[in-house]
Amino acid sequence: MIRHIALTAIAAAFTFTATPAAAQDISLTPAVEATESTNEAATQIPVKVNFDMTQDRDNILLLDLSTGERVAIRLMPQWAPNHVERIKVLTRDGFYNGVPFHRVIDGFMAQTGDPTGTGQGGSTLPDLEEEFNFLPHVRGTVSMARASDDNSANSQFFVVFYPRFALDRRYTNFGRVISNMPAVDAIQRGEPPANPTRILQASIAADNVEQMMPSATVAPSERITLDMLTGSGVN
Repeated sequence: MIRHIALTAIAAAFTFTATPAAAQDISLTPAVEATESTNEAATQIPVKVNFDMTQDRDNILLLDLSTGERVAIRLMPQWAPNHVERIKVLTRDGFYNGVPFHRVIDGFMAQTGDPTGTGQGGSTLPDLEEEFNFLPHVRGTVSMARASDDNSANSQFFVVFYPRFALDRRYTNFGRVISNMPAVDAIQRGEPPANPTRILQASIAADNVEQMMPSATVAPSERITLDMLTGSGVN
C-alpha cells in the first residue's frame, strides 16, 4: 500500500512537470527580462568616486566638527538620488548643525543625524523608500541609517571605518569621504560617547560657507582681592 502511494505520487510529479517547453519559456520571460533590465541599469551607475574637491561642488557635503576638523563627503545622486536630495535639503536647512555622533563603534562606524542624540529622532520630513544598490561598504562609505523597516531612513547616516560588506544591499550607500578620513577616525567612541564629537556646521561646498571652528575655551579669571593689591596677605 505504501509503495503504491509512493509510485502514484512520483507519477503525479512527472505528470505535473511535463509542461510543454514553449509554455515554460513563456512563463520565464518576464523574470529574464527583469534581470536583464536590472543588469543594464547597473552598468549605468558609476563605480568610481571623484575625489577632486574642485569638481561638482554641489554634491560635496562638508562637515565642520567640534574637533576643529573639516570632513568632505562626495554625494552620489547616481547611486541614491532621493537620499542625496534629502541630505542636501536638511543640510541647507541647518538641521545637522550641533548634532552629535551619538553611536560610534570602534572598528565599525560613526553614526549621526539625530538632534536628540538618542538614536530615536529624525526630521519632520517623511521617511524615504530604500535605494539599495550593489556598491560595497568600504572604508569611508557614507550610508543611511534606518530602523528594521527597509523604508524607514530619514535623517540619520553613518560613516564606515573599515569595510563591512554585510551591509551591502541592506542599507542605502549614498556617498564616500573624499577628504580628511583621519578626522572621522578620531571621532569619540561610545553608545553614546561621554563627550561626543559634534557636527558644528554642515554645508554644501557649492554654497561656499566658511568653516566653523569650535569656540575657544577661556579659563575663568582669577578673582582679584584687596589683599592681593595691597600685599597684606604676604608674610
